[in-house]
Amino acid sequence: MIYLDYAANTPVNEDVLQVFCDYNRRFIGNPNSYHKAGYEANQAMTQITEQLAKKLNVKTSEIIYTSGASESNNTAIKGIASTYRQKGKHIITTVLEHSSISGAFTSLQTQGYEIDLCDLQKDGRIDLDCLKDLLRKDTIMLAISYVDSEMGILQPIEEIIEILKDYPNCHLHVDATQAIGRIPVRFDGIDTMSFAPHKFFGINGCGVLVKREGFVIEPLIHGGVSTTMYRSGTPAVAMAASILEAVDGAMQRMDDQIVHVSKLNQHLREKLSAYPLVRFNSTEYSVPHILNLSVKGVKASLMQEALDQKGICVSTKSACSVKNSPSRAVYAVTKDKKNAMYSFRISMSYQTTENEIEEFLRCFDECYQELTKQQ
Repeated sequence: MIYLDYAANTPVNEDVLQVFCDYNRRFIGNPNSYHKAGYEANQAMTQITEQLAKKLNVKTSEIIYTSGASESNNTAIKGIASTYRQKGKHIITTVLEHSSISGAFTSLQTQGYEIDLCDLQKDGRIDLDCLKDLLRKDTIMLAISYVDSEMGILQPIEEIIEILKDYPNCHLHVDATQAIGRIPVRFDGIDTMSFAPHKFFGINGCGVLVKREGFVIEPLIHGGVSTTMYRSGTPAVAMAASILEAVDGAMQRMDDQIVHVSKLNQHLREKLSAYPLVRFNSTEYSVPHILNLSVKGVKASLMQEALDQKGICVSTKSACSVKNSPSRAVYAVTKDKKNAMYSFRISMSYQTTENEIEEFLRCFDECYQELTKQQ
């Protein structure tokens, strides 16, 4: 099997798994219990959080542990909406967002919130002039991905932060799930930011929400005691330790990984450009880890199935999207609904080898010739 779907999930690294197992064995107490085992677990949790905050260049008080990026996104979005509803009910986002963001906004619409989708430029980046036109005094939130999951488009976060300085009531939530561990990320000027370590060889079922110190939001989960008032539940020491290990490893290899996947991405583009029916949907602003493309006249589901039969794993859209529907993200950028039905995603990591890419290209050629022979 050749795995080219690292934007959906990554295999857990052995060192991350070992840390998780070690901490589970060493710290058996509830960190909030008033006895020696509880005290030791609490001390371990504190040390882990301090180290993680240092790695992310944020404050310890800004770290909130969650069950994943979906919970982090829902906690931030619903928390901001609830807390600042007296300031307004107008929210801005884009069509590129993950379903855990768009779904949260659909829920808020039923409660009377007004959601505006900001236009995108031809390169997939947010139209900053449109953003300026949409912003109002009663706008309480802008939610946007650092890097979108389907085309890998990097958004101009720093420019957005500058624009929002004139709108103090508008709070910025950034989904950094596809960015952490892949590109340098800064939290400065952002109110809340989400990510999950399973995107960079960590364990599934855990996530982080970074919340600016002093910024108040309504918790999604109530009751119980934890490391913070913003997310109840027994602190999971081993899971937190595994997050730290995954973040540490991802940051150590980030520069080398960028060079490696950039080389693979360029090679794919050069070889696939020879096929007249291939169209690249990822733009000049896409990160090299993700390459989205279409084969004219071939539905993405058919191409995915054909490649899967040859042992090649690619994705038609985000793993959390509705099957057999056009990619909303690709359609928003290309303005071509049929093309959005044909689009699929190749996503790579430092574990992707040149031999795997060559095997993909060989299999793709066979699938292309078979699926397009009647065109």
